[in-house]
Amino acid sequence: PPSLGPPRPGALTCPGPRGGRAVGHMAVQIAARSGAEVIATVSSAAKGEVAIAAGADYVVNYRRGDVAAQVRDLTGGEGVDRVIEVDLAANIETDVEILRPHGTIASYSSTSRPELPLSYYPLAFKDLRIHFVQGYLLPPAARYGAIADLTRWLSTARLDVRIAELFPLSNTAAAHELLESGRADGKVVVMVSS
Repeated sequence: PPSLGPPRPGALTCPGPRGGRAVGHMAVQIAARSGAEVIATVSSAAKGEVAIAAGADYVVNYRRGDVAAQVRDLTGGEGVDRVIEVDLAANIETDVEILRPHGTIASYSSTSRPELPLSYYPLAFKDLRIHFVQGYLLPPAARYGAIADLTRWLSTARLDVRIAELFPLSNTAAAHELLESGRADGKVVVMVSS
């Protein structure tokens, strides 16, 4: 998020889980192009290849063992500076484990449940921050800056937008079904003809 500022050179960022899915794919690219060293969490070797192609330096398969242990191994026990989180309730304990002191969780969703299983002391003893990110609530300058960055990166092909499937407007219901199924690897696009 723009309000967090760019990562310092070499900062370790962990977009996850799902670094090979649509949002994770974008998060990996943006973090890598902003100068971060990126550890992506993925569900399969194929998704790992997608994350590496997007700019991840390392991948951790969250279906194969302890994510926190794998991240600690990759970071020499130090952890990461930031976690980009898609499901805070499901992953907060792991996020706290993998963050360095003074680290930040940037969360834009908590899809599994809205209530957080929050334990005060693990966060407090590391002086961790949780930054809730809602694009429409960003201050105008930050929102317009992000729009300008994304537009520039898209127009110069520095971001790859993966399209899972295109649907005509008349088939919007099928587009929603695919999106809700969780099987779409990329963006589901409904085309509106002019």
